[in-house]
Amino acid sequence: MTSTLTVSDDVRDLAPGFTHVAIEAHDLVNGPSTEAGSALLDDAARRLAARLAGRAPHEDPHMAAWRAAYTAFGAEPSRTRNSAEALAKRALSDAGLPRINLLVDLYNAISVAHLIPVGGEDADRVRGGMRLVRATGEEDFVTVAGGAEAVDRPEPGEVVWRDDAGVTCRRWNWRQGPRTRLTERTVSAVFLLETLAPVPVPEAEAAAAELAELLARFSPGARLEVHVPVSSGTGV
Repeated sequence: MTSTLTVSDDVRDLAPGFTHVAIEAHDLVNGPSTEAGSALLDDAARRLAARLAGRAPHEDPHMAAWRAAYTAFGAEPSRTRNSAEALAKRALSDAGLPRINLLVDLYNAISVAHLIPVGGEDADRVRGGMRLVRATGEEDFVTVAGGAEAVDRPEPGEVVWRDDAGVTCRRWNWRQGPRTRLTERTVSAVFLLETLAPVPVPEAEAAAAELAELLARFSPGARLEVHVPVSSGTGV
């Protein structure tokens, strides 16, 4: 990959069943939400409802595993839900899923349909390799509060994604910072699909393949590379 992804040993000790699939994409075409992207989000909500069959999202075994992982590093999972559970809750509500921009809509659709946390990072805004670590509490997390840039810090021991410039996503996949978000100007990105046991690795790979197909369909000519999960603390 252009930018390496690593998972620290202390995160793997916290959640031994954690795996991730990464998609590296270049020459993407992004823009405002479209009718086609909106239709994919609507279809994802229908797929989610069929999957849950009347259950609440947190009752799904995968979401229960994420809640246990959040609890293990000191987060309150009912207040700071993992990204997939938060989206699923929106998908089943009267408000429905938000429309952000085309690329975000695509990966949100995959997240909801498969009930897997999926994120996207603008590769041109990432500084150095991305690392999933347990925070010291001294890292900078640049966010926006009241319309102005503000610097927050994670709790000591909190699981965060970070690069050389600071934290890019707090509480594993709860809140992404604005610095690396996908915008309508994004042309290169890294998409992350994150799973815990009991989700089998092939299911995560199938979700990644579906996302890669959507990226190729909506960005003809894009260069895509799917990186399968690794079991050690180094590599993608």
